[in-house]
Amino acid sequence: MSKPASMPAPAANQTGQPEPAKRPHRERAKGIWPPVATPFRVDLSIDFDRLTAHAKKLLDDGAHGLAALGTTSEANSLDLGEREKVLERLIRAGIPGDSLLPGTGTTSIGDTVRLTRHAISLGVRGVLLLPPYYYKGVSDQGLYAYVAEVIRRVTDKRLFVYLYNFPQMTTLTWSPALIGLLIQDFPDAVVGLKDSSGDVAYVETLLETYPGFAVFPSSESLLRAAMQKGAAGCISATANTHVTGIRRLYDGWNGSEAEALHKAASDIRTAVQPYGWIPAVKAILAAREGSPDWARVRPPLDALDDKKTAELMLALSALDA
Repeated sequence: MSKPASMPAPAANQTGQPEPAKRPHRERAKGIWPPVATPFRVDLSIDFDRLTAHAKKLLDDGAHGLAALGTTSEANSLDLGEREKVLERLIRAGIPGDSLLPGTGTTSIGDTVRLTRHAISLGVRGVLLLPPYYYKGVSDQGLYAYVAEVIRRVTDKRLFVYLYNFPQMTTLTWSPALIGLLIQDFPDAVVGLKDSSGDVAYVETLLETYPGFAVFPSSESLLRAAMQKGAAGCISATANTHVTGIRRLYDGWNGSEAEALHKAASDIRTAVQPYGWIPAVKAILAAREGSPDWARVRPPLDALDDKKTAELMLALSALDA
């Protein structure tokens, strides 16, 4: 694959020679990072008090960090100011920036740069970058140019990009060949990927081809097998509701109880999946906390009705979950 002509050149010093890259030391993210669900009030504004309480509880219950502003967070239903305020309020509540891996990808280079710069200014571990998902059938060259332009405009050595692969929603895939070129040309910036495709072969290809590249499957059902091949961890919707069990699986994936831990986590995920991740996660939180407000979603999504909520909670109760 050829590089676009617009690829940014390295900065030059007074001798005209490229400056060597100087990066702050930061360990790449690993472990269990829930995409934090966003609670809404009756007027659909964000309930920040409930949000920060939920985020803190996830960390207390075993999450290594928080993938705030992800799909399960309904980030694409929030405006730019709201997305910035979510991070600011989490930081203000005492959550370390290094424990945050927020989504900053949008369809616009300018909006993505704005959100990314803001996140970096708060000291986040890195950012999750969706491809620009409105236009369909774009080439790898076009996606490369998008990432390169974002990196060029952000112009910050603290930038650590985790690509976000979710072709069911975006219709676009960060292909292994494109990822390889991005790693080659931006080795200090493009450091990992979250995969929500569920494509086991895709994840295995990345793990085998790019050792050290931090790959996170989005399903705990795939976590054990992925860890055996070097995965970094898991970014899963159900970690909002069952992070303790998923953390146990992460910690014990190669131990004597690995199979039992895998089965328990997978059974819960299988029970939740038919109800849709966002409304199901919120329905579970509402039932557990005795707060119907938690079940609220932003349009165009629909909350689970009472019948489906009862079915879901009965299924989880049968699993002792």
